[in-house]
Amino acid sequence: QDALQKLTEILNLSGAAACQDACHPAKHRNTTAVLGCLAEKLAGPASIGLLSPGILEYLLHSLNFQSHPTVMLFALIALEKFAQTSENKMTVSESCISDQLILLEKWTDNPDYLKRQVGFCAQWSLDNLFLKEGRQFTYEKVDLTNIRAMLNSNDVSEYLKISPHGLEARCDASSFESVRCTFCVDSGIWYYEVTVITSGVMQIGWATKDSKFLNHEGYGIGDDEYSCAYDGCRQLIWYNARSKPHSHPCWKEGDTIGFLLDLQEKQMIFYLNGNQLPHSEISCSSHCRSGFFAAASFMSYQQCEFNFGAKPFKYPPSMKFSTFNDYAFLTAEEKVILPRHRRLALLKQVSIRENCCTLCCDEVADTELRPCGHSDLCMECALQLETCPLCRQEIQTRVRQISHIS
Repeated sequence: QDALQKLTEILNLSGAAACQDACHPAKHRNTTAVLGCLAEKLAGPASIGLLSPGILEYLLHSLNFQSHPTVMLFALIALEKFAQTSENKMTVSESCISDQLILLEKWTDNPDYLKRQVGFCAQWSLDNLFLKEGRQFTYEKVDLTNIRAMLNSNDVSEYLKISPHGLEARCDASSFESVRCTFCVDSGIWYYEVTVITSGVMQIGWATKDSKFLNHEGYGIGDDEYSCAYDGCRQLIWYNARSKPHSHPCWKEGDTIGFLLDLQEKQMIFYLNGNQLPHSEISCSSHCRSGFFAAASFMSYQQCEFNFGAKPFKYPPSMKFSTFNDYAFLTAEEKVILPRHRRLALLKQVSIRENCCTLCCDEVADTELRPCGHSDLCMECALQLETCPLCRQEIQTRVRQISHIS
C-alpha cells in the first residue's frame, strides 16, 4: 500500500497531465499500460486505493479525441482492468464514461487498424462493463443471417473477448487465451482466412477437440500433439510445443493469412497474402486424423478477424476447396454471444441437484474412486481421470454405487 501511494505521488497524474506532451504519445501509452497491469495484478483493495481521483481523471481525459489512438486504447484497457474490482467499476461507471465510449464505438470497422482496436474495446466495454441506459446491446442488433460458422463462445478460455458477430477476437489479459470455431471437419479440403489486426504473437491454425487450452500456463494452439499453428510474428510453425522457422516475412496489420487443410493428402498449407509458404506442407499427426476445428491463441493486446466463407476470400487457393460457412449450421440461439453479465445471470438460474457429479453437474454422482474413496463423480467423468481431482491420488479402480442412483 505504501509503495502504491508513493507511485501515485511520483506520477502526479491528473486531467491536465493527460494533455501535456501530446506530441509524445509513447509516454502516455506506457503510463496507461503500467496502470492497467497494476490494476489487473492487484485486483481488490489495492486496486481501489490505486484508482485515485487524479488517476481516474487522467484515464478519462486520455479517451478524448485529442489523444493519440494508442493512448486511447491503453487508457480504455486500464479502465477495464480497474473495473475488475466492483467498487472501481461503480466509480468509473458514475463518471459517464459510456457517453465517450458510444462515440468511440463507431470506430469498430475503421480502416485504420489502431482506431479499429479502440472501437472494438469500446463496444465490448459498453456491452460488458460500462452499460448505458437505453442503449441496445450489440448482440441484439447485429445481422447474423449469412453467418453459419463462428468462434465458439462455449469453447474458449476465460478472458478472450469475442465480437457479437463471432468472427473477431481479442486478448487484453496477461494470459495466453485460445478459442475454437463452432464447426469441425473430418474429410475433404477446407480453407479459411484471417485478417491480422495487430502484428504481435498469435498462434493460428487447426486443432482437434483434444487440444487443451491452458491459458495461465501459456499453452495454446500448436503446443500439443492435437494442434498445429502458424505464428507470423516470430515466423514459426508450432506443433507439439516445438517450433520450426518458416520463410514468410513477419506479418503486419492488414495482412491476410490463409489456412488450407487437405485431409485427402493429410497436409496443412499456409498462405501470406496469397503466397504459399514454400515447403509448407505439414503432415497431419497420427494423433489427429479427424475432427479439425479452426483455432487460435492470443498473447496480450492481440486481435484478428476470421472469415469462414461468409464473405468472399481475398486470396482463395487455386485448388477446389470447401468452406465452413457452406456446410455448417447454427440455430438462432447458437449464434448469440451474450455479454458476460447476462451469461452469469443465466447461470444463476440453473438449479443443480445435491447428488450431481461435481465435474459435469449433469449426471448423478454414483462412482467411488479407489483406493482414496472419494465419490463425488459420475462414471463417465471418472473414466476420463487418471488421478483423483480432490486428493491427486492415482485411481486404480472405479466402482459404481448402485444404491446412489435415483
